[in-house]
Amino acid sequence: MSGSGHAAKADPSIAEQTYLVLRELAEAGGIGQGKVLIVGASTSEVAGVRIGTGGALEVAQQLLSGVRRAAEEFGFSPVYQCCEHLNRAIVMERRLLEQFGLTEVSAVPVPGAGGSLGAAAYRSMTDPVLAETVQAHAGVDIGETLIGMHLRRVAVPFRTSLRYIGEARVNSAYTRPPLIGGERAVYRRQEDGGSKLCD
Repeated sequence: MSGSGHAAKADPSIAEQTYLVLRELAEAGGIGQGKVLIVGASTSEVAGVRIGTGGALEVAQQLLSGVRRAAEEFGFSPVYQCCEHLNRAIVMERRLLEQFGLTEVSAVPVPGAGGSLGAAAYRSMTDPVLAETVQAHAGVDIGETLIGMHLRRVAVPFRTSLRYIGEARVNSAYTRPPLIGGERAVYRRQEDGGSKLCD
């Protein structure tokens, strides 16, 4: 058992933990076909050391394995946030960048500039590219890497039953359209009649 008190002998693998977290989030937020889910992760934090001090490609591969499993099951498109040395650019397949009309930026992420997860994700893709930013429908932050700048409005925090992947704290959110209109607004379709006129 670790000093943080959240690990146990029978803990699932990092890949399994990642899959379980993403599965819960996808179910809660309705994240499926046509949706984009962003993953930000510090492999250092997963391994139990301070962010930016012990990145590991082998940890990144385990995270990717769990993400891929959930993406195949639910049909969402995963994208990956690089570290601040690449201005938190997003690793994705080129077809996704073109589908959403995103702005491409030029760099190849490596563990020392982009992070281990960004580098591993880039290497694993068929036609990888970096986007300057994205507006994802949901996201998972493993190790408090701060993914909020790449989520659509409005983010709804979601607490998964697993709060750690390895030694890294997990935060996640899905998004919903902003509710507008004030006290007279209606957010579900109703039968005709019963609503007040405003013109």
